[in-house]
Amino acid sequence: MNIGQASERSGLPSKTIRYYEDIGLIRPERGGNGYRDYAETDVHKLRFLQRSRGLGFSVEECRQLLALYEDKGRASADVRDIAQTKLTEVDRKIRELTELRRTLEHLVHACHGNDRPDCPILEELSDGS
Repeated sequence: MNIGQASERSGLPSKTIRYYEDIGLIRPERGGNGYRDYAETDVHKLRFLQRSRGLGFSVEECRQLLALYEDKGRASADVRDIAQTKLTEVDRKIRELTELRRTLEHLVHACHGNDRPDCPILEELSDGS
């Protein structure tokens, strides 16, 4: 199938598919005319990559996951370790965002939002502490 069909079947834009090919995540066959010829296995890998990226895995983590997926002798512990590392990272980001939300909520409540020029939000931003 051509890249347009692979795009439609995988749900990924053609540009993303070309990028994944450029960095070696997928390697479609080439027809006699030089055009890419995507197989069903390529579409399956593209869907795998789409779901992996949707869960926040980096391109390099996706490369590792894809290699493990293709390795029938893999240890599931290796896959779990990658997912556990990602989960720890997500938990850290949630804590950081929660703290950021608390700070912004405090600043919004501290600002009277009236016609006066004094503003605790701008004072906090300019103070840098």
